[in-house]
Amino acid sequence: MDSIRSWWERYSFQTAIVATGLGLAWFIRQTNGVAIMETYQFFSRPFQASVSKQELLQDAQVRELRYRLTELESQNQQMKELLKVKVSPTDSGVWAVVIGRGADSWWNQILIGKGSNDGIKAGSVAVAPGGLVGRVTHVSPNSSQILLISDPNSQVGVVVSRSRFTGMLKGQSQNTATLEFFERDPDVKIGDIVHTSQFSTLFPESVPVGRIKSINLDKQPSPEAIVEFSTPLGLLEYVKVYPFQEKR
Repeated sequence: MDSIRSWWERYSFQTAIVATGLGLAWFIRQTNGVAIMETYQFFSRPFQASVSKQELLQDAQVRELRYRLTELESQNQQMKELLKVKVSPTDSGVWAVVIGRGADSWWNQILIGKGSNDGIKAGSVAVAPGGLVGRVTHVSPNSSQILLISDPNSQVGVVVSRSRFTGMLKGQSQNTATLEFFERDPDVKIGDIVHTSQFSTLFPESVPVGRIKSINLDKQPSPEAIVEFSTPLGLLEYVKVYPFQEKR
């Protein structure tokens, strides 16, 4: 007994440090680091520059309306059912303020100030003025983490509205993404509007994504294009989150 007491008196501090570290590591793993990001944003918010983004957001809203109109006209020409869109401005959704994003993951993910207490679930789709933003990947009671479509790990099935050629969109950690076409000789032009495809499993169809900025039809193993996002992902202040069930 004396030996145990002696050992404890000698190593109690080290043991407490190790136990605390293990507990903290377990907590971070369980919450995917959400609590740490929230704490960081709380203390760093007074030092963040406040820049007016109203004009950029208004431009994004105009682009979104124009892109939606282009898609509806294309669907009409293709004899498809008009307004067959699972996510639209008339759908019920939850508005949320962006409360966090790391400097080293600016184009990868954001943290919003609403969570499961507000009805948000993992898999929900986030949009903003301009169009698609990303997908909810983790939810806590009062916050949610969103994987942006600009993240290199994000993949979105998309379609060129004018020609209906499809492909896979992959983020580039900036306000553009790479579009890899499924066809060897796609009908695509600079300026073409891109929307989510009906074949996308993680996102609803016909949500505006962006426009074609450049094209490389000689790219191997498949033709590529660079798509400029219609939403200013680097300047997000708020998003709207819609429930969406992954397609099987």
